[in-house]
Amino acid sequence: MCVIDRASQFREEIATPRLRLRRPRTEDAGAIARLAGDFAICSMTTRMPYPYADADARAFVALVGAQNRKRDNTFVIDHAEEGLVGAIGFHQPAGQPLEMGYWIGKPYWGRGYATEAANGALAWAQDDWRRKVVVAGHFADNEASAQVLVKTGFLYTGEVQTRHSRARGAAVKTRMMVWLA
Repeated sequence: MCVIDRASQFREEIATPRLRLRRPRTEDAGAIARLAGDFAICSMTTRMPYPYADADARAFVALVGAQNRKRDNTFVIDHAEEGLVGAIGFHQPAGQPLEMGYWIGKPYWGRGYATEAANGALAWAQDDWRRKVVVAGHFADNEASAQVLVKTGFLYTGEVQTRHSRARGAAVKTRMMVWLA
C-alpha cells in the first residue's frame, strides 16, 4: 500500500522486503527511548544525548512532526515481527548538501536492517524527492556504519571533519562520503 501525504506529494511510507519506513508516532516514544538509551547507539550520533530519556524521544517525535518536508524527512524503521528497530532520515542545513543519518537498536545489529533501510530511503529520496546527491558521515571509530554506507553506494570524499558528539561530549573525527543518483 502506498500512502501519500497530499500536502507534499511524498510517500509517507517506504516499503522494503522486510521493513517499513514511516513517520514516527507518539506511541513510538517508548521504543525509541529504550533503543536509543544505549550508549553504543547515541555515542555514534552527533545529536543524541546520553542518557537518552523518554522526554528526549517525545521531543524527537514532535520535532519530526514539525519538519519542513521539502528540506527534512525522518522515518522510524519498523520490522513486521520485531517492531521498531531504528530510525533513518535526511536533513539539509542551510547552504549544505542533503545529509542522511540513521541508527539501529543494538539488539538488531548484524541483520542487514541498516543497509536495507538506507537503500529504501535513498531510492525514495531519488524517486519522490528528486534528489541526486546525498552526503553522510560516520565517526572514524564506527566501522559498521562505514560498511553500511559502502554497501549502499556511498563513496569516500577524502574529507575528514571534526563533529561534536553530544552523547560523548567530545569532538570526533568523521569520515565524509557521498552518494550520487
